[in-house]
Amino acid sequence: MEKITVLLIDDHRVVRQGLRDFLELQADIEIVGEAGSGAEGIELARELLPDVVLMDLVMPGIDGVETTRRLKAVSPSSQVIVLTSFADDDKVFPAIKAGAISYLLKDISPEELAHAIRAACRGEAVLHPDVAAKLMQEFNTPLIVSEKTVKTHISNILSKLHLADRTQVAIYALRKRLVPIDQEE
Repeated sequence: MEKITVLLIDDHRVVRQGLRDFLELQADIEIVGEAGSGAEGIELARELLPDVVLMDLVMPGIDGVETTRRLKAVSPSSQVIVLTSFADDDKVFPAIKAGAISYLLKDISPEELAHAIRAACRGEAVLHPDVAAKLMQEFNTPLIVSEKTVKTHISNILSKLHLADRTQVAIYALRKRLVPIDQEE
């Protein structure tokens, strides 16, 4: 079985050690390197070309967003999973735009983290539920369609049905039993 190679980038040695301790228990995951800074992580990614990178966002020097951007330039096939304590919009959206495939908070269970690493290796995104809710709110804006666009689509539909106006549409719908016929009681 070929193992998923993982690079850990976090400025806290204790966090990296905890991640290593758990992930080394997984038969299909191998930690190939650790970095305590973004700059160090970029160099290791260039050298090691890991399958997956677990990336903290808040680090001294180069932050995780810029590190992700630069890392994707030197190792495009590496999938970046952000693993951080911050679910703020000003962190989430820039990290995803920089190339992170997944965005997880550090309160994730070890089993969920292992699942996310496997998913990232397959090119699948995993988002922490709080982050997914933020993304849905961000993109859940109402769709605005101009009146002209609506009229154009209605005209095209009528033309395809060989109907001239809405009255003919009503008759067509009744004949085809597309709408119920109200019966007087």
